[in-house]
Amino acid sequence: MITFTNISGACEIGSNCYILDMHGSRIVLDSGMHPKKEGNEAKPDFSLIGAADPDTLFITHAHLDHIGTLPVFQDEYPGAEVIMTHGTAEVGAAMLHNSVNVMTAKRLQDGIFEYPFFTHGELERAAHSWITRPYGEPFRTGRSGSVLATLHDAGHILGSCCVELEAEDGTTILYTGDLQFEPQSIIPGAEVPEKGIDILIMECTHGCTERPADYTREGELLRFAKAIREVLENNGAVLIPVFALGKSQGLLLELGRFKEQGLIPDVPIYFGGLSSKITQIYDKLSDNTPRLHPGYRLQDHVETHGLPKQGKAPLVASPGNIYLVSSGMMSEHTVSYNLAKQVLPRAKDAILFVGYSDPDSPAGRIKATPHGQVVHLKPNGGQAYPVNCRIENFDFSGHASRDALIDYACKLAPHTVVLVHGDPEAEESLRATLVEKLPNSKILVPQPGQVCQL
Repeated sequence: MITFTNISGACEIGSNCYILDMHGSRIVLDSGMHPKKEGNEAKPDFSLIGAADPDTLFITHAHLDHIGTLPVFQDEYPGAEVIMTHGTAEVGAAMLHNSVNVMTAKRLQDGIFEYPFFTHGELERAAHSWITRPYGEPFRTGRSGSVLATLHDAGHILGSCCVELEAEDGTTILYTGDLQFEPQSIIPGAEVPEKGIDILIMECTHGCTERPADYTREGELLRFAKAIREVLENNGAVLIPVFALGKSQGLLLELGRFKEQGLIPDVPIYFGGLSSKITQIYDKLSDNTPRLHPGYRLQDHVETHGLPKQGKAPLVASPGNIYLVSSGMMSEHTVSYNLAKQVLPRAKDAILFVGYSDPDSPAGRIKATPHGQVVHLKPNGGQAYPVNCRIENFDFSGHASRDALIDYACKLAPHTVVLVHGDPEAEESLRATLVEKLPNSKILVPQPGQVCQL
């Protein structure tokens, strides 16, 4: 018997964590931290794993909603193998060390006494037991090696993988993690199985998001360059809030390309903090991880200006500059949050959004506020800021589109599809479509704690 249990605590994009019981081998998929919750509520519900310890944990990539509680899991289940790609191990260590710093600051600022979940020393000791595997090479894991596993390039960020598992009875399972079929600026598109999968566990981030029929990535990049050029030529400042891992590196490459091709003026680009640390890792691995431009090192080709050190005078949004800074959600106490307070009232400036923003985040609130009205960046009110600057949204998602997800599921035509990693509307929209298109398949959206027989 094969069963699947959602132990992430919710049906949404959160603390991704799932457990497969494959004829007695217990496999955990990801160990994330919920981006919108704090303290112990941000953890998966590890108690749902039950009395029998897991044999293996697969980490699909290094975003915190997939890796953020890995040291907590390892502390509770020290006997489990922890498997990921080399790229994820390199980037994941940096992300988790930064998370320790963030959690420590929140303990002091907000009184969240459960933080930090682990220390730098505990993380370093835990990382010694991580096992890295290359793409495309099968290996044995699970109880007595009863599961044959293969990692496939998921095309999402550096090191991201899909996990293919074959049980003793020949049943094959594919867990996509976060998936992108289209090439991005640096990372090629996914290289995943196109047949032979019996059970598909698939993300559905964009399950209810329709793209314009004429969308192309290159067309969107040209629109992005045009917006930047217009603001700079009008003596404005350009604020681009980005996630430190993945989006920062891709858009830094594009800004360098825009300058080389004369699409935007040669102006200073401010870039730093965690984004710089991750960029160093991207450059370090430029020769031995899948790339659209093998050997291309961002630090050698794109000149940037660093951000002030902590405790120094805050960064000022000056006319004629580009600020490619985190966080993508504009969380409080981040560089993008502090710059937004300066940029919002100024008609010549612009905030250019390049990815998903949770509606309850400061970025989400800015997006939802009509031009000329005021926005409260904090959920409980506080100071209001007039939205006088230019606001635009651009689609450079690292996740597969709704149509691409549907096409992939239909191509595989598995006997069971399990939908995860999506807001309820996305999961339901995709479920309804797949029920219609795959009448011979079972389509499941597992509720938290629900044990589903696959």
